[in-house]
Amino acid sequence: MLPIRHFLLALQFFTRIPVTGRLADWVGFSPAMLRASAAHFPGVGWIVGGSTAAVFHGLCLVLPGQPAALWVAALTSTIFGVMLTGAFHEDGLADLADGLGGSMNRERSLDIMKDSRIGTYGALALVLGVLTKVALLVLLAQAGGVWFTVVALFAAHVTSRLMPLFIIRTLHHVGDTAQSKSKPLAESIGTAGLLAGLLWWALAMGLTWWLVPTAAWGYAVLGALLSLAWMWRLLHRRLQGFTGDGLGATQQLSEIGFYLALAFSFTTLQ
Repeated sequence: MLPIRHFLLALQFFTRIPVTGRLADWVGFSPAMLRASAAHFPGVGWIVGGSTAAVFHGLCLVLPGQPAALWVAALTSTIFGVMLTGAFHEDGLADLADGLGGSMNRERSLDIMKDSRIGTYGALALVLGVLTKVALLVLLAQAGGVWFTVVALFAAHVTSRLMPLFIIRTLHHVGDTAQSKSKPLAESIGTAGLLAGLLWWALAMGLTWWLVPTAAWGYAVLGALLSLAWMWRLLHRRLQGFTGDGLGATQQLSEIGFYLALAFSFTTLQ
């Protein structure tokens, strides 16, 4: 029963889905449990990705069969995903962009990231990130069909939530303990936790392959891994470690990398 409690704790931390009352009492809380819940990041992706994909699919079914319908479905499902997570990862992307864009000095960058106000770099990162995701979803729907995009949405959310686990595993946390959103959640992750995250991901990709069997998923995963590698290098070079904002940014860029590589696969697999 302990893994279920850890999963529900992760769900409570990373989404706006209420885990309250007697359920919250049963789940419990401790710093050790919060650290253990990191293994279930990809499991949260099952919920967020599945729900977002359902919204996209539902809108495509009920909206008029016009080209603009795909844009409406992609944008609305993206808004739904942001509301479901409380823009948790988008906030990390914006803060990291402000910090790294605002100063080349490591300590100054870390200080900027603690500021709740959004700056030019953060605003640009948010706008460009959301626009890129929406445009890629429309492109995937036009090239591969609505059902293909529904499955891609699910797989992308799970895969992109696996990528931060490798950051946690291989870099040191450099955020302020008293102020950081990721402490004590993201101090470290053990081998068992990483394997649990990989199991969540493997089950999701098995379902993805069963629903739409195509080699394109290999390209998509490669795109997410390349995004992870770029983020790892950036965090290691600029901060000598990671912060909670860096983990959120890793999820966002890995999701974009997944969609982008998937779109690219249409030109290479023909």
